[in-house]
Amino acid sequence: MILNPRQRSLLDAVRQHLTVSVEELAQQLKVTPQTVRRDVKQMEEARLLARYHGGVGLPSSVENIDYSQRQVLNSEAKRRIAAAVALQVPHGCSLLINIGTTTEEVARALGQHTGLHVVTNNLNVAAILADNPGCEVIVAGGVVRGRDRGIVGEATIDFIRQFKVDIGIIGISSIDEDGSLRDFDAREVKVAQAIIEQSREVWLVADQHKFGRKALVRLADLAQVDMLFTDAPPPARFAQVLRDAAVKLVVAA
Repeated sequence: MILNPRQRSLLDAVRQHLTVSVEELAQQLKVTPQTVRRDVKQMEEARLLARYHGGVGLPSSVENIDYSQRQVLNSEAKRRIAAAVALQVPHGCSLLINIGTTTEEVARALGQHTGLHVVTNNLNVAAILADNPGCEVIVAGGVVRGRDRGIVGEATIDFIRQFKVDIGIIGISSIDEDGSLRDFDAREVKVAQAIIEQSREVWLVADQHKFGRKALVRLADLAQVDMLFTDAPPPARFAQVLRDAAVKLVVAA
């Protein structure tokens, strides 16, 4: 599902208040309740929202949106983020890149870079960068998840720990208000933690809808991140936690 501006505003309102009535949303968006219900129905089918007795809230914190839906969700924002990352990645450096649709966009944006050495547990990233003759791609071993071609498991972690790279580029499902980074799959989280440990710098790529989203498994803290690439200024309530973490914020134009 590709969100229109009204639907993005609706999603932002729910993320801010956690649970909102249809009538409140209609008043805030200056549309009819019927329009809100229609939008909510479509967004519920895409598992972006959930309807509860008395209002609209966020979906389960224990299960992520399907990969095929994530591929098109906020796709333009992800491309802008990826372009901003590519501008910062020097030629001739080494990278670790994890699972995620935003990191896959980063791989596409690196198509003209030369002298790259990329280690990844994402078969989609590997396939994209394999088309770049100026890039050496090293694929981690482990269990391949059919739904998104991510590679996870203890063998993956052991493989990644053989390397020490210049930059680790990671995606995430959730940035909580306490500064914790969260995701849904514990096996995926453990691999991402290994990537952080084996990277001299850690760059986080996350579109604006990751702020305040709920996810089950803690991955790391913002203080472990050197740069955060996003597509819009974070909500005001995140200002202090970002300052405390001393993260360099890059908002993609």
